Amino acid sequence: MLVRVGRWVRRRVGTAREAAAARGDSGMTAIEFVLLTPVLFFMIFATVQFALYFFADHVAQAAAQAGARTARATADEQPGGWRGEARDVVDSYIAQLGPQLVLSPDVTMLQPEANTVGVEITARVPAVFPGLDLTVHAQSVGPVERFVPEEGN
Repeated sequence: MLVRVGRWVRRRVGTAREAAAARGDSGMTAIEFVLLTPVLFFMIFATVQFALYFFADHVAQAAAQAGARTARATADEQPGGWRGEARDVVDSYIAQLGPQLVLSPDVTMLQPEANTVGVEITARVPAVFPGLDLTVHAQSVGPVERFVPEEGN
C-alpha cells in the first residue's frame, strides 16, 4: 500500500511540474520576439547605412581623382580653362557612379602652389535613420604635367 501511494504521489508531482513548466514558458517566445525584433532591425538598418556611406565615399574619391587627373593634364595647356574641364569630369563621374548617393556635391578646384592643382569634394549622404546627417569629403591634389623638350634637339 505504501508503495502505491508513493507512485501516485510521484506521478501527481511530475504532472504538476509539467503543467507549471508549460504555463511558465507559454508567453516567453512572444516576449523574446518583441524584445529582439527592434535590435535585429537596427542592426540591418545600420548595415545598410554603413554600406551607403562607404559607397558614397568611394564615389566621391573616384570623382575627385578623375577631376584631378584632368586638371593635371590640362592646366599647363589652358591656364584658366582646366577648372571647367575638371568640373565636367567630376560631374560626369558622380552622375555615372552615384547620383542618388552623393547629394548636393560642393566641388572646389584647388591650386595650393604654382605647379600643383587638385579637386576637393564635400557632399551629403542619404540617411536611413531620421535626423542623421552624414557627409563625405574627398580630395586629390597633384603636380601639373608638363612636356619639356630635351635641350640640344
